[in-house]
Amino acid sequence: MGFWFFMLIMNMLIPLAMLIFGALFKNKAPKEINYFYGYRTNRSMLNMDTWVFAHKHCGRIWYKVGWIMLLLSLIVMLLCMNLKEDTLGTVSLILICVQLAVMAASIIPTERALRKTFDEKGNRR
Repeated sequence: MGFWFFMLIMNMLIPLAMLIFGALFKNKAPKEINYFYGYRTNRSMLNMDTWVFAHKHCGRIWYKVGWIMLLLSLIVMLLCMNLKEDTLGTVSLILICVQLAVMAASIIPTERALRKTFDEKGNRR
């Protein structure tokens, strides 16, 4: 049961991070464009307008998807409560890989929204 509880906590980290950073980003982007913190792509870093837009857009996605992934991850873990440790470890690895893929996939709609809203130089269309 101790290993299951440990894996439950590990499997909640990515959805919780998405919830926390989603809530932060949808309300307030980092004050300055930087290479260390925030939604950093070439298009989002063109100017402050693209920077703020990208953070609000990505933040909304992460906040919504974070709740969904948190609930689904909890359901998966509850269904796996009585599995052997090696099987539980494998299920958790798959779950974390899916979470990372979903998190990375949020780049696609955000970049599409940036392309639709801004030209190549960062001016609003």
